[in-house]
Order: sequence, then C-alpha cells, then structure tokens
Amino acid sequence: MKLADLYARPGLTLSVEFFPPKTEKGEENLFNEIEIIKRVKPSFYSVTYGAGGSTREKTVDLVDTIHSGCGLEVMCHLTVIGQSKDEARAVLKRLKEKGIENLLALGGDPPQGMTDWQPHPDGFHHAIELVREAITLGGFSVAVAGFPEVHPRAVSRDSDLKFLKEKVDAGAAAILTQLFFANDDFFRFADDLRKLGVTVPIIPGILPILSASQVRRFTSLCGSKIPSALEQQLVKVESDDDAAVELGIEYATRQCEGLIQYGVRGLHFYSLNKAYSLVAICKNLAL
Repeated sequence: MKLADLYARPGLTLSVEFFPPKTEKGEENLFNEIEIIKRVKPSFYSVTYGAGGSTREKTVDLVDTIHSGCGLEVMCHLTVIGQSKDEARAVLKRLKEKGIENLLALGGDPPQGMTDWQPHPDGFHHAIELVREAITLGGFSVAVAGFPEVHPRAVSRDSDLKFLKEKVDAGAAAILTQLFFANDDFFRFADDLRKLGVTVPIIPGILPILSASQVRRFTSLCGSKIPSALEQQLVKVESDDDAAVELGIEYATRQCEGLIQYGVRGLHFYSLNKAYSLVAICKNLAL
C-alpha cells in the first residue's frame, strides 16, 4: 500500500526505521527484533541507505526481504550523494520490479571521514530530482525529509521551508522529519508549512534515547539540539545506559503524547534496530 493511502486511513499511522546490519548475525538479530515490533502493528517499515549510499545493495536486499519474505509494507531510502544518475535510476527500476511502492528521497550524508557534502560528478544534486525521477518512472509514493530545526546546510529557515514545499509540489506524498526533542520546534515547523500551502502529512521523527553519549553524537551530526531540561536528566544517566533507556522511553512517551494531541497523522520511530523502547513507548501510549 502506498504512503498516500496509508496516511489517508483513520487512526495513527506508525512507522519504524531500520538500518542494514553489517553481519549475518546482525541481520538475524534484526529479524528477531522485527518479530517483537510487529506486536504494535506498524503500518510500514523503512530502511536507510547508509552514509554516501554505502549500503545500496544491502538496503535493497533488506527491503525486498521485509516486503516479500515477511509480507510487510516497506519504504526504501534513496540518496543523491555517492551515486551517479544511472545508478540511482537502476535502484529505482530494481525497486519497481520487486513491487516496492514507497520511497524516501534524500540528499544523504557524506561518507564516513568526509565533512563536505559533494554530489557525484555524474549524479543528481538535490533530493527534488529524485522525487521527479521516481514520479516520472511511475508506481512510487515518495516521502521527503523535513528539519524542524532547519537543515544544517540551509541558507536560511525561510529558504529551507521553500525548498521543502517545492519537493512537495514536485509530487512528494508525505514529509518525515529529522529527530528533535522540543515539540515546539515541530509545531512551528508544521504551522509554517501549512501557511505556505503544504497539505501532505507532516510526520514527526522520534528517537528513543539509548545512551547519553549516543544522543549527543546523533544530535551533533544532524544539527538538532538537546533542550536544557533533557540535558539535566542526561547528566544523571551519563554512565548508566539502562537508566538512559528508561529515561528515553519516558521522554519519548511525553513527546508523543503532545504530538498526538497536536493532531499528527503518524509517528516515525528511529528504532536503531531495537524493539524494547519502541514497544514500551507504544504500550505507554495505549497504541
């Protein structure tokens, strides 16, 4: 089922993001976690593409296994960086042949060890080009990324919102946001997009905290901030990952409660291939 149809259904649409494991054991563990996550009945799952497109083959293979092997709805990430136009088109055609209908079109992160974002010399330069390519090929429902705290490479907040609207105008069916920890940032972001005429679902991305060091690393990479109230709590669990997990469950539960009250159409969880926190949060929310 396509994203547009999934988000048109009544009720809250839950989605869960995975990354391709590097080893066979890691993949075995992931599918064990998926069996647990299935209990909360996500509407679909998504699989990341890796920095610089580094997991291209593993991503497509994992997407296919989740879709055809497990019979689950799935969305494949596809990035601009690290591949030529022909390579990107080949991935799109392969996904279409496998019956994958949903796609997340992204600029992507630079490969490990690189700090500057540079497109492939023979590649697309912006995610909007991937949106247009997928729409032209046909058969896809495409989501794009949104940044409640502004894209790290954006010239300004206004230009960031404008470019995002252009991606929606090009055919994107939904916006999935980068992780954030202050709901007010999401509310302002969504309200401003609505004022610009964006009508597609704007879905918040939720990261359950697993450790203090992990969340600090992630926020520094994506340009998100840690609110002072959360930072004060993180300091208390600096050397206790089990306590950090419980903090993450509680914080994400409260965050999701506020987002549901605001009226979001769905919640997109960055699972980090772990089921425990996600299932606990959904239980707290009575989902």
